[in-house]
Amino acid sequence: MPKHHRPSRLRRFLTAAGAASVAGLVLFAGRQAVLSKGPIFSPGLFPGGLAVENWPLPQELLRPPTFLFPQPSEADIDFALPRRLLPLRPHSPPQHDADAVFLPESDAVFLPDLDAVLLPDSEVLVLADEPVDDAICAFQGGASSPARALGRLPGPGRHAYVCTMPKPEQSIQPLQAPLLLSSSVDAAAADFPVHTMLNWRNRLVFDSAVLDGGDVLVFAKGVIRRQWANTANPPVQCVYRGRADGVSASLPAITAAQQVVRCPPPPALLTSSNTQLRVTLSVTGEEPIPSLATYRPQKSDLAVAPKRNMICACTMVRNVSKFLREWVMYHDALGVDQFFLYDNGSEDNLAAKVAEMRSTGINISTVAWPWTKTQEAGLSHCAAVHQTSCQWMTFIDVDEFIFNPDWKILESPSKSMLEAVVSVDPQIGQIYLPCFDFGPSGQTAHPQEGVCQGYTCRLKTQQRHKSFVRLDAVEPSLQNSVHHFSLKSGFTNMWTKLARINHYKYQAWTEFKLKFKRRVSAYVADWTDPVNLQSSDRAPGLGVEAVEPPGWADKFCEVKDTVMQELSVRWFGTGFGGHGSSKSTGSHETHTGDVALSPSLP
Repeated sequence: MPKHHRPSRLRRFLTAAGAASVAGLVLFAGRQAVLSKGPIFSPGLFPGGLAVENWPLPQELLRPPTFLFPQPSEADIDFALPRRLLPLRPHSPPQHDADAVFLPESDAVFLPDLDAVLLPDSEVLVLADEPVDDAICAFQGGASSPARALGRLPGPGRHAYVCTMPKPEQSIQPLQAPLLLSSSVDAAAADFPVHTMLNWRNRLVFDSAVLDGGDVLVFAKGVIRRQWANTANPPVQCVYRGRADGVSASLPAITAAQQVVRCPPPPALLTSSNTQLRVTLSVTGEEPIPSLATYRPQKSDLAVAPKRNMICACTMVRNVSKFLREWVMYHDALGVDQFFLYDNGSEDNLAAKVAEMRSTGINISTVAWPWTKTQEAGLSHCAAVHQTSCQWMTFIDVDEFIFNPDWKILESPSKSMLEAVVSVDPQIGQIYLPCFDFGPSGQTAHPQEGVCQGYTCRLKTQQRHKSFVRLDAVEPSLQNSVHHFSLKSGFTNMWTKLARINHYKYQAWTEFKLKFKRRVSAYVADWTDPVNLQSSDRAPGLGVEAVEPPGWADKFCEVKDTVMQELSVRWFGTGFGGHGSSKSTGSHETHTGDVALSPSLP
């Protein structure tokens, strides 16, 4: 089988003096990277001078929230991968384009144009610079399969498609990338270039984003070690290669945490002669990591807004169209100015649902985010690229509703409701909202009257929290645990008594069992894996198979809480999508008023 021709091995980097002489040919703009470290958790004062000790918080929640960064496993990093060494060089925060080390063409870093990756479940993700109508994936063995369009990726704007790899093609090693063709093209007559396909099980760079200040976010899996999150000089190089001239340059990374590396922009010498660059990373002393990511000099349209909104909401979604209208309409009425939906491969006509809501005047958009188990990276992307368009952002799921029992006396919702929650002192960078988990409430199928009106029974005690985040306060590393972000020095966190989260977590089994397919967090085990069985991400007592436990419809029901049901009926009418549901009976307490936080977590 023919193989790629690899250019000659790296012989040497230019010396610092050599790099400076090259830099002298171009006018470089100086840059200053200010890295600061803030406390992850620092209880502050509530509005009105209420000290934190006056708020009956569980002691577990007064401890610093922890970030979970497991060491990369052999499934994430192929330790047997042969590595050609890059020269060792000291790391310091890049100050100027002169920090870039250039390679002559003969020594340029070999970065093949890789545009396909094998995902779990034998799915192939293919990236294309231009859209393809009625697309198919044509494989070298002669088989083909329909390709579903996932949308245009943020940042460089490439178009993503997913198709199933036929079983006969899976036996051809090494795996070869398919051609993305229109179904009207004769695949048998197509010219097949030999392109090896990446495998999502191995470490790789998968995306990039250009920020307003010029920094570049590079997203990678299986690369970053947890101990690098708190260092100002991570041992990572950002590598750019011109797709037109083959010239390469390497710069030290600014930060590296979780699946996100913040890089300096490429030197002007590269961007002046290339409309698109390939970008990747290299750990000091190792060869560059295989990469799907590209860089375009222009800024992403997603970071541009006519005005800066007070409150935005960002969430990752997959096949949630039936729930979406209720969630969006409710939070739009309360004061969310803009919604960003990071679409993780939905197959339920999400685009049509979003277009319908947009036609009513709601400011809502989707972002194609097809990457498997990268929720933290997606939220980092959202916080970074929308910093200029949003002052505050809440990161909540579509089964989570911001709520205050005191609103039960109001005849209608107001856009000022959430504004009151974020009206805090300027040093407050993050506001925590306690979560209360609702159970199936006797439902045996998705309630036609909607989530808020169909689920009315919950657990007594508070479970976890979600946050409003002041985007200007987020640390440059963008480190987060989904529930909250790490903040810059000078900013602090606080709990609010003005709102909570109604989390409709344990829904009717027909809906809940879908969680078994895959969890979206990078640091949470899939439920079919027999590990971390006591994790609070799982339902208590649930096994590793999607088998309905006896009495599921009446589980997690300790307090009958109908406040949200009554309030939503008054505000929006009976049901968001019709009437009626299938119900059973159970036993519980009754609750129609305020809630005191529990003294302890289970």
